[in-house]
Amino acid sequence: MSQIKLLDAQAALGFVASQTTYIERQVNQIVYGDIQYAELIPVDNSAPEWIKSVTYYSGDKFGKADWINGNSDDIPRAGSERSKLETSVFTAGIGYGYGLEEISQAQMLGIQLQADDAAAARRAYEEMVDNVALRGDARKGFQGLISNSAVTAITVPTGNWATATPQQMIADINATLMPSYAGTQYTSIADTLLLPFEKLQQLAQTVMPNTTMTVLQFVMQSNIYTQTTGRPLMIRGIYGLLTAGAAGSARMVGYRRDPSVLKLHIPMPHRFLPVYQAGPLRWEVPGIFRLGGLDIRLPQSVKYGDGI
Repeated sequence: MSQIKLLDAQAALGFVASQTTYIERQVNQIVYGDIQYAELIPVDNSAPEWIKSVTYYSGDKFGKADWINGNSDDIPRAGSERSKLETSVFTAGIGYGYGLEEISQAQMLGIQLQADDAAAARRAYEEMVDNVALRGDARKGFQGLISNSAVTAITVPTGNWATATPQQMIADINATLMPSYAGTQYTSIADTLLLPFEKLQQLAQTVMPNTTMTVLQFVMQSNIYTQTTGRPLMIRGIYGLLTAGAAGSARMVGYRRDPSVLKLHIPMPHRFLPVYQAGPLRWEVPGIFRLGGLDIRLPQSVKYGDGI
């Protein structure tokens, strides 16, 4: 009897192993439209998978070219001010498994094992990375994009959008998109604007005076970034911003979506490990990944607008 059970277990293991190759390839191709980090933050997978930390430099550049005498030795100089920082990388995991009953039924009927649990594991990975990137994780000392001590917060000129006019809302948005330092000569205007869903909905429902255009449509066409560069401004709603500002106020975030400004380190994206028998009636497929925090390398190119 024990020999028969052993052979059954071996057959089940071989069946699951052959099935998971197809399932995992299928699951890894799924794109979750409501997972936002990959669209909003440059992701860096270049670090070695098992590295303990990633070192980076946060700082600012300075310098201005000017006319000089042809025989002068007094050349204007450019330079940079940098602070050496380090973000730790930690291992996390999420996997899935099958019971003997569903394995046996799939074998008997000659059908594929269900991929639902594998998809749920992949989804859980994406949700965790999204949360760490945007909102941070205090357990590991990670700060997210919407509340980061390296970033300067301003109180917007008007605020209190519950009573603000459309023109005042637009002025608040442009104040957040503009750089917070004059030394760039306004060359680093934010190309991305994050808003609480409630405020984004308000912009989409409020109509500009004497027009049929909503405030959101007007902002998309006439914001300072688009008017300066001719390129569209990315506007997204983000959970957590409604109370992220000073004294629990609503906050918007304007920033330049560029790897030189900010970056999320994922040295090891989620992967499924080989299946193994975890008990008499259960086979497990573990999954692991290694994740670092969000690096804001040029804090001056990110700005919080509080009080909206």
